[in-house]
Amino acid sequence: MPAADLHLLIDAAREAGKIATRYSGDTAQRWDKPDGAGPVTEADLAVNEMLEQRLPAARPGYGWLSEETEDSDDRLEKERVFIIDPIDGTRSFAEGSRTWAHSLAVAERGEVTAAVIYLPRRDLLYAAAKGRGATLNGAKIRVSGVSDLGSSEILAAKPNLDPRHWQQGQVPEFKRVYRPSLAYRMALVGQGRFDGMLTLRPSWEWDIAAGDLIIRESGGICSNRLGNPLRFNNTYPRLDGVVAAGAPVHRALRTLLDPNSAGIHP
Repeated sequence: MPAADLHLLIDAAREAGKIATRYSGDTAQRWDKPDGAGPVTEADLAVNEMLEQRLPAARPGYGWLSEETEDSDDRLEKERVFIIDPIDGTRSFAEGSRTWAHSLAVAERGEVTAAVIYLPRRDLLYAAAKGRGATLNGAKIRVSGVSDLGSSEILAAKPNLDPRHWQQGQVPEFKRVYRPSLAYRMALVGQGRFDGMLTLRPSWEWDIAAGDLIIRESGGICSNRLGNPLRFNNTYPRLDGVVAAGAPVHRALRTLLDPNSAGIHP
């Protein structure tokens, strides 16, 4: 079933790209969500509408969780659920940048089993199905083989380097880099383009579900900030950060993070 679900997600992601790229980014109509939840554009809504019609029609027994759909407890009763971010990196999209993505996943009993992250403006399609590995544009990908944290490149926003998050306030030395889409950051780790990524703030499931499987199927480890595996389709669909990398770098990051800082959000 994961393989069949993956084909469905790939086709839907490509259709999402066709819809989103009809809009011109910085001229697309835009609104700010209540309570500082960030922007949404007419492209986000158009993509979400297509996906919400297409995917549940193809899998009527699956639940639905999307950033742009009002949540319902109905999904909690489903064995499998779609977890969707119509456009991850909406600010980047609204600015006319190319660094935004469609993030589509299926989770079964809390574990992601099929996943796609698609950047139509960059012609990058990352995909994974449970037990079948991960690909970029059809070619197999693997996480970086770098084992020394000090020589690694880690995708992270600057607030993650606040000393409060690290043991004895000692921020580890590594090269910090950044990309605006969280899904894309995770895909880049799966690709081996960067050696790891971390976000220490609570993270919405739709931002990270697809990337979780892509990283794991490319040989990496993906956990929350405390080192626990990520589980999805929770009553409150937000997880306690993400730490992802190949095994040695993941171990180094986790060892150096201060577990007592879990309540401090960058």
